[in-house]
Amino acid sequence: MGLEDLIRDFGYLAVFVGTFLEGETIQIMGGLAAHAGFLSLPWVIVIGCAGTLLGDQLYFFIGRRYGQRFLEKRPAWQARIGKVHNYIERYDALAILSFRFFYGIRNVASFAMGTSRIPFARFAILNATGAIIWATVMAGLGYFFGRAVEAAMGDIKRFEAYILVGVGVLGVAVYLVHARRTRQEAKKIEEIHQTKD
Repeated sequence: MGLEDLIRDFGYLAVFVGTFLEGETIQIMGGLAAHAGFLSLPWVIVIGCAGTLLGDQLYFFIGRRYGQRFLEKRPAWQARIGKVHNYIERYDALAILSFRFFYGIRNVASFAMGTSRIPFARFAILNATGAIIWATVMAGLGYFFGRAVEAAMGDIKRFEAYILVGVGVLGVAVYLVHARRTRQEAKKIEEIHQTKD
């Protein structure tokens, strides 16, 4: 089984899992794969929308159900959650529609929104609207990036699978660096709280 067959066979599953967990890089890659002819752009959008919507609804539910107990044990998270609450108070519906466009805060934001006073139904409606916009924009970016590269370099069909792998590796590297920095910041905040106590 070649690389192209792997993308065709598991591409949609990768888009769903990737967008459920975090999403930006995998949705853009899905759009790039659609431009290369491995996947269908409308299906990448639909599956990416479903993944991000279900992920955010789950994080919201966890925040609503277990948020306060979770925060009591993790003072390092309280400052971040407070920032999201301030953002919600300031921008209201726009906050729910736009939070997934800010890299690295999606999971924290939907969890934090669960700890706020936003009604579940209102969050679900605005979250679904935001998911449709986000999935379309991100897949579109990947699709048109592929078109721009093709226009600049000519026929790149034989290299597209390797470009997809390269973008994927880069996306994973960026995610790991971001996760490491987030853990280091949380550790520093926790140490500051322990020193004050």
